[in-house]
Amino acid sequence: MKLLINALLRSASGVGSQRQRVAALGRCGLCSKSEPSFGLLFDIDGVLVRGKTPIPAAKRAFQKLVDAKGQFVVPVVFVTNAGNCLRQKKADQLSHILGVPISQDQVMMSHSPLRMFKKYHDKHVLVSGQGPVLDIAKNVGFTNVVSIDMLRESFPLLDMVDHNRRPKLPSSPVVNLPRVEAVVLFGEPIRWETNLQLIIDVLLTNGNLSNAYETTLSAHLPLLACNMDLMWMAEAHSARFGHGTFMVCLENIYKKITGKDLKYEALMGKPSELTYHFAEFLIREQATERGWRAPIRSLYAIGDNLMTDIYGANLYNRYLDERMARKSTKAVANMVTGAGTPASVPQEVDMDNGWESELASPSATSCKSILVCTGVYNPHMELPKDASQCIKETVFHGHRDFRFDPALVEPEKIAEDVDAAVELIFEMEKFGTAV
Repeated sequence: MKLLINALLRSASGVGSQRQRVAALGRCGLCSKSEPSFGLLFDIDGVLVRGKTPIPAAKRAFQKLVDAKGQFVVPVVFVTNAGNCLRQKKADQLSHILGVPISQDQVMMSHSPLRMFKKYHDKHVLVSGQGPVLDIAKNVGFTNVVSIDMLRESFPLLDMVDHNRRPKLPSSPVVNLPRVEAVVLFGEPIRWETNLQLIIDVLLTNGNLSNAYETTLSAHLPLLACNMDLMWMAEAHSARFGHGTFMVCLENIYKKITGKDLKYEALMGKPSELTYHFAEFLIREQATERGWRAPIRSLYAIGDNLMTDIYGANLYNRYLDERMARKSTKAVANMVTGAGTPASVPQEVDMDNGWESELASPSATSCKSILVCTGVYNPHMELPKDASQCIKETVFHGHRDFRFDPALVEPEKIAEDVDAAVELIFEMEKFGTAV
């Protein structure tokens, strides 16, 4: 794909001139004189920070996004696949890193859309991950929650991989927990072997750990998963395992034992369409709260990962395109004749009938992807001799249930860093240049 190679060159050559045109805006208040018709979706890891280390360009970028009073001049939402803390804690961390006030309503964790899955909120749910998983589950609406540690305490003979953690004396199950009715995967756990073992146990006993495996079950308990990132960028030179890697392990163990594919009731976090639909809802809410009357027509998603940030933004852009097409008489005619519009990635959730009724129809008509070079994406990687193989030959790091489409990993633009990305967007929108 020539776009991936050439876009970086075009972007890099234009960064200097863009900086000169936009840098003077800063906190002078020029941007506040125009009403935004676009919103910004920021990834965090690899865009604003690497591990706990802030990326220098991040603070410069956000000085351009607030006025003299510290108020944002455009609606901004942070869309992260992280899920090991509450939104308020993440907002506090971002406020400290960026030097501008961030509210929890501007933060979208990978688990945020779980608020919409109300039919599971009163069920007895097993949650997997790290951090305050019980608090996180209750914060998004679940009322009857059990953790992996609670299961392990009630059934001490199930976790046997680590010899040092095996019970010293024979013990019987302490059966004081109700049957598990669903499983929610928040993020990568600390002890993978324990979580893999007990989740498999729950799935193969239909939620009753006092029973033996039932490998002939026609279907397993509902399974909802957040954060499909195979890898993510921290301080190390190379990307680290993410929750997507844990999910690969779980899926393969389940299939090896049963001969069947593990099924998900829903997949949340980037690149899921549902995640971007929810993020746009937060953008609209923010614009309404600020009294901006212009509808938000464009979204810009800034990220460092082709397989999640870019894929997800482009997938949502395709959804928006298809949604508009379906509303036209031409689309109806195409459907009648069997032509139709290109099919998007299959989803368990019917976006039009389900989430639009919950979140209202999107006002955006486009979602443009901006790739930055400060995280997972490496602009200096060795390119194939045949440029047409650049992306087509790339190993797909996305989740099993998302098919690889080369068009979905082509960014709209490539920028050196998040500061250059903000300047580029202002330039594209002609925002803040007129007094």
